[in-house]
Amino acid sequence: MREKDSSALLQLRDLAKHYGRTPVFEHVTFDVAAGDFVAIVGESGVGKSTLLNCIAGLDSLTRGTVTIDGVEMTALAEPAQALLRREHLGFVFQAFHVLPHLSVAHNVALPLLLMHRPDPARVAEVLAAVGLAGLGDRLPQTLSGGQLQRVAIARALVHRPKLILADEPTGNLDSGTAERVMDTLCDQVRRSGAACVLVTHSRTAAARADRVVTLTSGGIVG
Repeated sequence: MREKDSSALLQLRDLAKHYGRTPVFEHVTFDVAAGDFVAIVGESGVGKSTLLNCIAGLDSLTRGTVTIDGVEMTALAEPAQALLRREHLGFVFQAFHVLPHLSVAHNVALPLLLMHRPDPARVAEVLAAVGLAGLGDRLPQTLSGGQLQRVAIARALVHRPKLILADEPTGNLDSGTAERVMDTLCDQVRRSGAACVLVTHSRTAAARADRVVTLTSGGIVG
């Protein structure tokens, strides 16, 4: 096992996830530095999304440790894990996960509201940054798929997290829209200085990352 690197924002050490006696993945060890953009690729069913959920503490590990910004996530009780997620992580999902009864601006504002830090100016700023200026009062059902994914990116960035976790963010989009969404994600992640871990089936999306690693049942390659 590699020694911990205090300069790494995200440190994964010997992660394993089993369902009963069946391993999903094992021996996953790698680091992500602040500002890094890392893509995780691999065959369907190898556990890429499960790994992302384990990094965030949304799913339990069979073995191993996850350390985020010097704090060992896997050693925390659930309330402390939730607080760390709220303050330091941003999520972009394939299915968008916007709330249909809330306006675009209110969807983007949710992380700030959960932290008791309402900031309408910041919401407007990040909506403009992802190309959605003037659409804050719209409801999600009036937007296209690409616009909805940009809402999700804005929501992930609004509270200035240190780590973005993106799970197949272009999976529901046509190729042209997917390219534009990846342009937005890459641009905003790099402008913010956050690290990003992207899980994707798309080699085109993965090619936009600084580093590509392959998840297998036996660990990480690359």
